[in-house]
Amino acid sequence: MSDIKNILLCGVGGQGTILASKILSYALVAAGYDVKMSEIHGMSQRGGSVVTQVRYGKKVWSPIIGKGSADIILSFEAMEAARYLVNLKKDGHVVVNNYKMPTATTLSGEEKYPQDCIEQMGKVASVKVLNAADIAADLGSTKCMNVVLLGALVKLMDLESLAWDDAIAACVKPKFVELNKKALAAGMNAVS
Repeated sequence: MSDIKNILLCGVGGQGTILASKILSYALVAAGYDVKMSEIHGMSQRGGSVVTQVRYGKKVWSPIIGKGSADIILSFEAMEAARYLVNLKKDGHVVVNNYKMPTATTLSGEEKYPQDCIEQMGKVASVKVLNAADIAADLGSTKCMNVVLLGALVKLMDLESLAWDDAIAACVKPKFVELNKKALAAGMNAVS
């Protein structure tokens, strides 16, 4: 059995998916794990899909998570979770932000937004729904909902002992460090 853990983070451009992945990767490297991260920006500045893959363990050879191999999918937007569900392994988990953000494809009419995508995912996977936007708003800024979601992931993956304050300080602009520390804690508490 492999010691490698596979995490897929997905969202829409501008939601902070890549920043959350960088904070996660930084903390894992600092804890001594071998970490590989890949990122795909699909018109990310124009409302396109963004996905990052973080793999960690004793020795990781590839940054790519195969279909049916993700231990957990952390989705910043509901439809994006449904889009990448094929990557989840049979006993994997989905943490999804109960948030709908139109993408370039839904705005153009190329794709319809599925109204019941969270309910449909719940039929085939273990799904934890968070309203990260409200949690972040209570902290003073919805811009930290990505780190709220990261906090939920940290709790569910039993990674609380890692040096998260250091990782946030290394990856976030100094004026936003304290807000993001609070956001991480709030995300962990939301899934306690």
